[in-house]
Amino acid sequence: MKKLMLILTVLALGAFAMAQIQTPTSDVLGAHLNYGRGCAACHAPHGGAYGNGAEKTTQTSANSYLWGQDTTALLGASLTFSGGFVEALPTALSATTPDVSGVLMCLSCHDGNLATGAMMKNAVYESLPSTYGTLNVIPTLLGKEGNLGAGNYTANHPVGLNASIGCGGTHNWDCTISNAGAISMTGTNSAKFVTDYGFFVKPSAYNNVPVVMCTTCHNQHSMNAVSVKTGSTTGLPTGIYATMFFIAAPYNPASGTAGSNQTAQFCRQCHGGESNEMGGGAALPTIF
Repeated sequence: MKKLMLILTVLALGAFAMAQIQTPTSDVLGAHLNYGRGCAACHAPHGGAYGNGAEKTTQTSANSYLWGQDTTALLGASLTFSGGFVEALPTALSATTPDVSGVLMCLSCHDGNLATGAMMKNAVYESLPSTYGTLNVIPTLLGKEGNLGAGNYTANHPVGLNASIGCGGTHNWDCTISNAGAISMTGTNSAKFVTDYGFFVKPSAYNNVPVVMCTTCHNQHSMNAVSVKTGSTTGLPTGIYATMFFIAAPYNPASGTAGSNQTAQFCRQCHGGESNEMGGGAALPTIF
């Protein structure tokens, strides 16, 4: 029996090793290299808060970001996302709400309705796995997707100050929310999920409630790799894991492992009601 357990342990660790990538095969900035412009495509190190030769006095208090993209058309705009969630964008980069850096700045490049001067081409930069087929071009512009027409954001996951994350009940984890809006995955099932996959998402807090921003799920500075470190909120072994689409967690739809569920596991970090653990299948950890 001991030998059998040892063999199973070795095989499990081997599966984890297969899921990890030791060295990214391209620059981790990926699409955000912006055809060679690199960091300066978004940040203006010598151009103030507005940057790139277009400084305006109205946004000088946002110098900490050294943001180089024009957000004028987005300021104060009201967007309705999937499920009817409405986000009223900040009226200035100097606003103190988390949707400044978490949504507004992302949309200054990724909005195809109001901020049309960005360099995006409404198609994913990465090579899609063969399992995606040949007709699935994933859009990168919000507000102008497919046959929905310009100005329609309802095909996008809710983000913003009203896109809250809850604990308890039928559709949420058995987690807890602190008075500061931080989520603790300490329930029986949520703690098991952290061991099986982890809790990589980074919700922002607004009025002491955890809310979803673009940056909750995406790390804009790393397209294809995510580092799992010792002591992080995951039971996965430390190392560098493959990811796609700037997802800030192990997320590899190109996995060749039969029955791989790691991409579903990523979504289940917030959507606990659809998890194996909450469904009584706690013996089903992440399959890479």
